[in-house]
Amino acid sequence: MHTLHERDIRFAHCCHADGFIVFYDMQLNQVRGWWRSVAARSGRTGAALLAAALAWPAPAQVDAVPASAPAGAPASTPPSTPPSAPASSEAAVPTPDTLPAAVPLPNLGDSSEMSPVVERRLGDRIARELYQDPDYVDDPVVMEYVDGIWRSLIAASRARGEMSDDLYETYAWQILLGRDRTVNAFALPGGYFGLHLGLVAIVSSRDELASVLAHELSHVTQRHISRSMARQSAQAPWLIGSMIMGLLAAGRNPQGAQAVVMGGQAASVQSQLNYSRGMEREADRIGFNVSTQAGFAPQGFVSMFEKLQQSMRLNDAGGFPYLRTHPLTMERIADMQLRVQQSPVARRPDLPTQEHVIIAARARLLSNPDVDALRLWGQQAEPAALARQPEMTRIGILYGATLAAMHLHDYARAEATLQRLQSHPLEPQALRLVTMVGIDLALAQGQLTRASLLVPWLDVHQRASLLMRAQINTLTGRAEDAAQDVRTWLADHPNDPLAWQSLATAYGVQGRTASAVRAEAEVNAAQFDFAQALVRLGAAQDLVRKGAPGTDYIEASIIDTRRREIESRLKEQALAR
Repeated sequence: MHTLHERDIRFAHCCHADGFIVFYDMQLNQVRGWWRSVAARSGRTGAALLAAALAWPAPAQVDAVPASAPAGAPASTPPSTPPSAPASSEAAVPTPDTLPAAVPLPNLGDSSEMSPVVERRLGDRIARELYQDPDYVDDPVVMEYVDGIWRSLIAASRARGEMSDDLYETYAWQILLGRDRTVNAFALPGGYFGLHLGLVAIVSSRDELASVLAHELSHVTQRHISRSMARQSAQAPWLIGSMIMGLLAAGRNPQGAQAVVMGGQAASVQSQLNYSRGMEREADRIGFNVSTQAGFAPQGFVSMFEKLQQSMRLNDAGGFPYLRTHPLTMERIADMQLRVQQSPVARRPDLPTQEHVIIAARARLLSNPDVDALRLWGQQAEPAALARQPEMTRIGILYGATLAAMHLHDYARAEATLQRLQSHPLEPQALRLVTMVGIDLALAQGQLTRASLLVPWLDVHQRASLLMRAQINTLTGRAEDAAQDVRTWLADHPNDPLAWQSLATAYGVQGRTASAVRAEAEVNAAQFDFAQALVRLGAAQDLVRKGAPGTDYIEASIIDTRRREIESRLKEQALAR
């Protein structure tokens, strides 16, 4: 008997191979059947991530498995028959009815593509873990900028017919930012996308960023993830998920990721995660057309390719994990250069804007908030050093230096640097961002009057401005105004965790305790933590029963309804395991 432990990830799994059911004991560092463990030597970090992300069952008992594969058999290729299977006796072949009840069998499906609904469920599981990752960051300023580009690309993709209405409704189409200095972006199942701040920091323009996002978007609209899974349908979705989690680990720590994807199966893992050359060319072609239709310059693709090509020449030392999953060939580069030459779109210069250099500076600072790195911003902003930089670069440096001084609580330096930044002629979008960092500086120093005077600058239709406006109104005795603004936003964006948290704060200031706790539950629900959401809704119900202030029949009904809905979602989540 072998025990399944989350700690050491002893997965007992079965799949169909040539009519036989093959068992796997995946804790041991040896072949059992024809597949070696993806995570046997991963240690607690990788194992816990995998087990939690894919919601594998609790410890169970598994019968002994057949002998390992014949010597010399490739670890990534299933044998024609299991080694221990009889040659002709059907009675000796194990069936699902003879398996221990404690081990639920995953639904492996057939060789067709995974359906969008099933793929979305897998994506939700992975997203739930990413939300809980300490490297996940939801910076409203950077996210608003990225989302503006992203929504333009989605609209263009739908207009071109690349994204069906069904796919648009089923998938999440959501970008998750990672606090990581490496240059990486990746598509996940179900329309989720990961984007490292390191990539935002190194692109020179909106057009370059749009080229990367359009490429990743096209991988999903063309169902490349599902098609890649279908190539080896014997691998269950949880195994594909483990490979994806290994890819995410590689972005932060290439050495640590080896514990997740190592051993005899490494070549198979790479083949599953890396898109084929045909898929890369297809994503280039469709992404190029989507990007140009959305109004971005064709040169964005070429200049981004040039950046990646330069990193290849310099022997990528781990700073560009994007290259490992999106190999850049000379064929792809030449094809894109030809497309730009033949493009009917006017080839306007691919120049950065003030808004972009500010966003890039913010991303660079947020990706590396170490004290030494923050102090370096101040050195770069010294007049002598700054004088050697182009005007556009100076604006980015001064913005980053202001933000860095705030992080170091050196408010006098932050004020002085901000004044130098404001002395430059600023474009409207750049002026808005500079004004907002000025408001942040005022709030950091407790200067509420100064901050409230700038509220008229903050547009409630823009996420970063809305959240800042709500914060100021809540702090200055206008919590009801804050709550009204946020509720209006949530009517169109019901899955915005930061907006729900802002609403919870406003309700708390008003003394509406039950409503505040219910809003906190919505934060958890938006991040797929339904168990914790249920706990918070239960607490809200207790407050209602005790007659908490500010609670009426309508609020009590909302809490009861949401609890039933979350209970249903939690059951669905459990059944999907």
